[in-house]
Amino acid sequence: MRLAVVGGGSTYTPELIDGFARLSGELPISEITLVDPDEHRLALVAAMARRMLARSGHPAVVSTATKVEDGVAGAAAVLLQLRVGGQAARNVDETLPLQCGCVGQETTGAGGLAKALRTVPVVLDIAERVRALAPDAWIVDFTNPVGIVTRALLDAGHRAIGLCNVAIGFQRRIAAELGVEPGRIQLGHVGLNHLTWERSVLLDGEDVLPRILASDQAQEMADGLGLPVALLRHLGAIPSYYLRYFYLHDQVVEEEKNKPSRAAEVAEVERQLLELYADPAVDTKPELLEKRGGAFYSEAAVALIASLLNDRGDVQVVNTRNNGTLPFLGDDAVIEVPATVGAHGATPLPVDPVEPLYRGLIAHVSAYEELALDAALRGGETRVRDALLANPLIGQVPVSDELARLLVDANRPFLGWAQ
Repeated sequence: MRLAVVGGGSTYTPELIDGFARLSGELPISEITLVDPDEHRLALVAAMARRMLARSGHPAVVSTATKVEDGVAGAAAVLLQLRVGGQAARNVDETLPLQCGCVGQETTGAGGLAKALRTVPVVLDIAERVRALAPDAWIVDFTNPVGIVTRALLDAGHRAIGLCNVAIGFQRRIAAELGVEPGRIQLGHVGLNHLTWERSVLLDGEDVLPRILASDQAQEMADGLGLPVALLRHLGAIPSYYLRYFYLHDQVVEEEKNKPSRAAEVAEVERQLLELYADPAVDTKPELLEKRGGAFYSEAAVALIASLLNDRGDVQVVNTRNNGTLPFLGDDAVIEVPATVGAHGATPLPVDPVEPLYRGLIAHVSAYEELALDAALRGGETRVRDALLANPLIGQVPVSDELARLLVDANRPFLGWAQ
């Protein structure tokens, strides 16, 4: 079995390789092709991947390609983990919105829209090449904003599923705190990508979330999310970290104005990681990689690919079509919920009625995502402005007008329609 990783020169990739090595029994891989236009990074990461596999005794060959066509032909699955514009563009996404008093974040709000504008056309171009050269391959998208990108892929008829590490991160953390195996924990995870709540935590079928929220664990959980513990207890649920941008918007804006951007921090971490990857003596995943983000991404990816290719029919949290699961959204919307995964793709499990407190925000953001995708596909500053006006983190005419102009100007080199 051959897998292709588009964006394989990412400093994330050793996290993925570590998962392939540790979980080789779940997914027998004979070749991993790393695809990236940056030859220098690609060479460093590929060499690191080979050393890691050799240390673990994994037989897979690591090959490289700088062109998508050379890397995806005949692949059983293609993972997308690219960042159009790199950390420099991310830095703009995280700092430019602050000029208008809005949150600066790479997947949420105005920064998320800017990333979607740059990313969707590139991903769709890659997907068309996959369709031509590996028509039976599954495309697993880890590229943000995952919900918008996955909908773009599905709307274009591709065999695609979106993947995020938020749910598996919660599962692993809660399991560790309870001292149980992760497989015994099932989450009542509902919402959109980066807009989700855990409304239940089932341990062997029993909901232990009320017990968790009443314990000292709730304070630790809230601290990790940057949210008040009183909010978690009031909700009776655990929001994802990204809800902080909605629940504490103005506080977050003030914090962001007074500290370096996350992009600047990640750029320095990446520089150090690449130095480590260049050391021929390094053959295990560095601890520093934890600061890069993406914890448990590899395990989620292995599980998803194994289920798609081996028709396991197990339950995983993925990004897929709504198809009536959340009745207040259109069938074509992409949601993030537990789903049965097999050779057919993903079928969402039934979801208990969603409370108005969450339902309104989910519907609001889903409508924004629809407009954001339209702007990414058809272009035009007016469509960008409409998407910003529909985003609950912006939603004011003067701000939307100003941000639309600033975003288009800042991203003009990546927007074919803005040349």
